Amino acid sequence: MQLDFPVWDADNHLYEAEDALTRHLPAAHADLFRFVEIKGRKKLVVRDRLTEFIPNPTFEVVARPGAHKAFYAGENAEGKTLRELTGDPMRAIPAFRLPEPRLELLDEQGIHASLMFPTLASLIEERLIDDPDLTQVAIRAFNEWLYDDWRYDYEGRIFATPVVNPCVLDAGIAELERVIDRGARAVLLRPAPVSGLRGTRSPFLPEFDPFWARIQEAGLLVALHASDSGYQTYLNTWEGTGGEYVAFRPQTFAAVADDGRAIQDALASAVCHGMLTRFPGVKLLSVENGGSWVGHLVRNLEYAYKKMPQEFAEHPREVFHRNVWVNPFWEDSVTSLIDIVGAERVCFGSDYPHPEGLDDPVAWSEEVSHLPPDDVERMMSANLRSLLAA
Repeated sequence: MQLDFPVWDADNHLYEAEDALTRHLPAAHADLFRFVEIKGRKKLVVRDRLTEFIPNPTFEVVARPGAHKAFYAGENAEGKTLRELTGDPMRAIPAFRLPEPRLELLDEQGIHASLMFPTLASLIEERLIDDPDLTQVAIRAFNEWLYDDWRYDYEGRIFATPVVNPCVLDAGIAELERVIDRGARAVLLRPAPVSGLRGTRSPFLPEFDPFWARIQEAGLLVALHASDSGYQTYLNTWEGTGGEYVAFRPQTFAAVADDGRAIQDALASAVCHGMLTRFPGVKLLSVENGGSWVGHLVRNLEYAYKKMPQEFAEHPREVFHRNVWVNPFWEDSVTSLIDIVGAERVCFGSDYPHPEGLDDPVAWSEEVSHLPPDDVERMMSANLRSLLAA
């Protein structure tokens, strides 16, 4: 499908090479990440703990793009499991691994440019949450690999997103400077508290202001992409169980109770802890968190302001509208989201090639064909293009 404007996709993914987490690790941390073989399959060990976060962390074979569309569209009347819905997997093609063939695929799909997010890297920070220094070591090593294989700005069309984290302020700013110097136009920040020796805390507290000052000065887009934000711990307290969050293993309680909790809390902190008032030029884009949570958060911000306006330097809803953009799920009610934030704050993202995303990204235009053409072009092109403008 071809549209009469250049499509900018806010949510594309790469599948990492097997050495993505290890290629640039210092020798002193050579065993931080390692693969072990269990029943003929490679699994990832972080420090001394086996993780099932990604069932196949080598990505030699993957679920086909869009394989889980029926599940996420709520069209699973037969009650099939995700494994049953997945069907036959496919071998990862070069376009999932490297930018040159991916650019060719974007041309075939009718996509002009995209943000490109990692897949496996989203496990790093939660599994090192007790060690901020080690978190910085791992992030820097991953970002070095990402630059090796993808660059951060590939021909002005593929914008890979290096990970940033201010948990150790000086090291976080130093890494930020490195990725800026290498041409990053967008960075990836986990929507979660950051690690600390005395426990976790919000990355939007005043102690991290030098980090956000540099973000604002550089004009970087900060993508708050769905990740392992550690909320499985809270769900476990209700289930009476332990264990980690595992992708593609949905549970009914988690589906109802979580519902965008991590991104709501992250953005509530960015507003209520004042970071977005102290740095009004910071641009936050919520990616792959859906949009159904927006109304709840905005309503709570309004209620808080009515109860204690003296605690806010400016109206929190106005802050949200000024500084936050939202990438809804393809199956969300976009009309409802537009009613809250306006089409100028919505960015299309396909989540390609993940199975819960769209196998034909540009087909999302059919989902919004009832909207004014100018709004469709804003969401599928102009908004993200403007956010990435230098």
